[in-house]
Amino acid sequence: MLKRLYDWTLAKAAHPLAERWLAVISLVESSFFPIPPDVVLAPMALSRPERALKYAGIATFASVLGAAIGWMIGATFFETAGRWLLEFYGAGEQFAQISADFNERGWLIVLLAGFTPIPFKIVTIASGATGLSIYVLLAASVVSRGARFFLLAGLLKLFGPPVKALLDRHFGLITSLFALLLVGGFLAVRFLF
Repeated sequence: MLKRLYDWTLAKAAHPLAERWLAVISLVESSFFPIPPDVVLAPMALSRPERALKYAGIATFASVLGAAIGWMIGATFFETAGRWLLEFYGAGEQFAQISADFNERGWLIVLLAGFTPIPFKIVTIASGATGLSIYVLLAASVVSRGARFFLLAGLLKLFGPPVKALLDRHFGLITSLFALLLVGGFLAVRFLF
């Protein structure tokens, strides 16, 4: 099933709406959606390597906009939507523990979460709920998300054909490793924060 989704995504990468879908997924992932935009960005960059950096720019811009939405959820709707989202992702108890000193090292947490598989939406919501400056959140988001997406797109632009061949040959193993990283990110939130 995942292989069909991968093939479908590759086929849709040339579609006129592909960039819009990348933007939507990047935006909602930063504020509440569990699937990272990398799963759309990578096939698009593999399919159209000449546009890989443009795709990274779209993903970065939309992800930073989504971070602002996550911040607003935390700042404005924490007791309703924010707390529920943190509980949904298993970070409710940890939030109480880290909220006191979040602002002291919040910029570092945003940098780390923006670049790694740690669920970014948890950090953006926590940023708003704890009163982290939105400017700090946005600056750290631009750096971390931009580094993540431009690094991925740049590598795929440079090494696209061999990476695509590797993906085509070992798709099951690679998606299993990606799933482990994603689950590991959620577990990291549960145990580190």
